[in-house]
Amino acid sequence: MKRILIALSVLVLATLACSMGASQRQPTALPSAAQDFSPQPVVIDSAKSQEALVALYQSVSPGVVAIKTVGDLSGSLGSGFVLDKDGHIVTNYHVVEGSKQVEVDFTSGFKAYGAVIGTDLDSDLAIVKVDAPANELHPLPLADSDTLQVGQTVIAIGNPFGLNSTMTLGIISALGRTLDSLHATSGGGVFTAGDIIQTDAAINPGNSGGPLFNLSGEVVGVNRAIRTVNSTDSGEPLNSGIGFAISSNIVRRVSPSLIENGKYDYPYLGISSLPGELTLPAIEALGLKSQIGAYVIGVVPGGPADKAGIKAGDKATSDPTLLAGGDLIVAIDGRPVKVFDDLLRYLIGHKSPGDAVTLTILRGEETVDIVITLGKRP
Repeated sequence: MKRILIALSVLVLATLACSMGASQRQPTALPSAAQDFSPQPVVIDSAKSQEALVALYQSVSPGVVAIKTVGDLSGSLGSGFVLDKDGHIVTNYHVVEGSKQVEVDFTSGFKAYGAVIGTDLDSDLAIVKVDAPANELHPLPLADSDTLQVGQTVIAIGNPFGLNSTMTLGIISALGRTLDSLHATSGGGVFTAGDIIQTDAAINPGNSGGPLFNLSGEVVGVNRAIRTVNSTDSGEPLNSGIGFAISSNIVRRVSPSLIENGKYDYPYLGISSLPGELTLPAIEALGLKSQIGAYVIGVVPGGPADKAGIKAGDKATSDPTLLAGGDLIVAIDGRPVKVFDDLLRYLIGHKSPGDAVTLTILRGEETVDIVITLGKRP
């Protein structure tokens, strides 16, 4: 793929894998209460699994396309899939970014020029419209990504390194991840893309924009990026077992607006938060009464959260990078918020500008519900 896959490469400091030899002694029986929580064995019928995967590939691969673009300085190669019988193709925005010409190649050998009719820098999605015969258009169904579970088997089909219609297999490694979007803020940063699926299915340059399937042949996500420390001789990043896909429910919400209006407006709170889980030193320095939640470190002046009275930290602590006194968001519309990612996943997947949400916050030792009317990302 092009630069998005490189931009998201990071330096992994260390990885430790340990293997322990099996003991020759018989294990001691556990008490009955513990036995109730024993993991269940996984039984795999290799022949049936193989047949199912072959059948799935044959069923869905005609709906997967290769996308080739030509820009001012160079071209790029990516993937996409057929959304409907009207010739709308879903891909990544970064696949078609800056393109002067877009070619869409179908598995049958049919090729057509496409027009980019809608782009979304927040989710990194784009819609390409092609004129193609009806027998070339094989729309792929979208799954309900809210029902996905970690450990579920998924399949990626795309065009890594130009190898058309390549199929790879993996599992859902995590849900509700976030990535930087391609939408810049007025302060020079970028907004956050939420509801991202993490997978270990092999994704490499050229897979971007292609579908991630469940075993029912439904699209659960759109492959977007990888995190890696490895690269080819030419500098292209290589799969390391950590890939990211935009959830199908984001595609379901965004694509109709991209087709009709060419853009999509995201809900906006106007806050920034500490990333990831709170560490014990941070909890102690901030004097928080809860170990989970999204701690507010910034509130945009005049934004929805500011108007509703949300507070950011403003008091010095023992940690010079942290300011105490900010609100700790522990729920949104009654849904628990363990980390900021949880809040973003709910907002992006279920709310629109103009909707009202209720944030439950801890302010010192007091629990407060604050109603906020959402704006749209500027």
